[in-house]
Amino acid sequence: MDKAVQFVEEIQKGYTTKGDFIYLGAGILDGNVHSEASVKIPLKTMNRHGLIAGATGTGKSKTLQIIAENLSEKGVPVLLMDVKGDLSGIAQPSEGADFINERHAKLDFPFDPKKSPAEILTLSDQEGIRLRATVSEFGPVLLSRILDLTSTQTGILAIIFKYCDDNQLPLLDLKDLKKIIQYSTEEGEEEFEENYGRISKASTGAILRKIVALEQQGADLFFGERSFDVNDLLRKNTEGKGYVNILRLTDIQDRPKLFSTFMLSLLAEIYTTFPEKGDMDKPELVMFIDEAHLIFEEASDALLDQIESIVKLIRSKGVGIYFVTQNPADVPEEVLGQLGLKIQHALRAFTAKDRKAIKLAAENYPISEFYDTKNMLTALGIGEALVSALDEKGRPSPLVATMLRAPMSRMDVLTETELKQLIKESQLVSKYNEEIDRESAYEILNKKIEIAEKTEAQEKAKKERKEVTNTSSRRRTSSTEGAVIKVLTSATFIRGVLGILNKFLK
Repeated sequence: MDKAVQFVEEIQKGYTTKGDFIYLGAGILDGNVHSEASVKIPLKTMNRHGLIAGATGTGKSKTLQIIAENLSEKGVPVLLMDVKGDLSGIAQPSEGADFINERHAKLDFPFDPKKSPAEILTLSDQEGIRLRATVSEFGPVLLSRILDLTSTQTGILAIIFKYCDDNQLPLLDLKDLKKIIQYSTEEGEEEFEENYGRISKASTGAILRKIVALEQQGADLFFGERSFDVNDLLRKNTEGKGYVNILRLTDIQDRPKLFSTFMLSLLAEIYTTFPEKGDMDKPELVMFIDEAHLIFEEASDALLDQIESIVKLIRSKGVGIYFVTQNPADVPEEVLGQLGLKIQHALRAFTAKDRKAIKLAAENYPISEFYDTKNMLTALGIGEALVSALDEKGRPSPLVATMLRAPMSRMDVLTETELKQLIKESQLVSKYNEEIDRESAYEILNKKIEIAEKTEAQEKAKKERKEVTNTSSRRRTSSTEGAVIKVLTSATFIRGVLGILNKFLK
């Protein structure tokens, strides 16, 4: 059988789907595009997670954009982590171009410019819908892992949270948490020791230093009210298209601790909130984490364990997670093994280290009789990728070099005017951008300390007044006694008494 015919038949068989799907592109063999070898990803498998990898400038972000806009078109809401700031264009249709027409002519697939309904989210002071969470929602276990606390320090944090629960002290922001930690070894030391045992000041000092380090990365903006309701990520517009929620992260690239803190809290909240879904025709939500190495490179072992556990379990909630990064090696092996869809763009071999990375990357893909995977990884052009997916029954599909379709939306950012208009039209801005600073642990403890100090001052003043009164009384008594003694011992008094006695005796 002719090699090209065999290739087409294998791709058609491996990527056939009875249900709804996303069309990615067509197979490439020996430099030729075979439009009949369509690469289709079943929507049913999109909650099995995935990886989009490749060197800078090879088209990773555009691949992310293609999948995200097509999910939206199919009624699946999406959350994008926009670290480089180049994904907001998904909210406007493509202007088209000659190279796009040429590409789609090779694919024999019509190009249909469209925009997706979008929301702009932010963790910082940038314009957009503010995302926040309270300290209480994190809880002591998750917070301990983020702060990389020792077992002793974790136990102390658990006691702190227990005290707040027992005494109805809301822990909303880092200001609340720092205050109660200080209180536990200062003004409230006796109270804590009596009810929960002695707390080491050295341990609370270490915890406070780690909180301050997190705070310096901008976490004080993230912790607080109003908490973001993850169900708002599941919204669809009146046409039934899923919203593409674009989280702007351009200003926190140098603050990976804040990024990983947010991601872990979001994943934990989604897992806790969303109900079990079982097998579905399409996912409830798909998340794309661009520059995924930011999550993993500074994560502690405990934090990595938490991420790995959530990635394994969250797909049962109908949620797919897609990591976008330069090299598959950026993602821990335990997580990489959970990823059903892998889209590998070209890698560059400039150094011995690069060549070793390419060899390792090639080993992550199925063996193909049509390609030398290692060589193919350096030969792929822009907008081309090796694709390995799962079919509707969860079986690996054949590895295929693919010419990818072009995004239907703009392959560029929104202008400032467009961005402001999009935010202005949002139904969520008024809900989440209101500043709320209700009474919480910080204010309650300050009042408690103030009352205690006032009471102590009153008791001290009362004691001092009593001492003054007693001293004055002692002085008066002493003066009276002195006068009596003086009279009794005077010569005149003695002579008078003796005179009376003489008269009486006569």
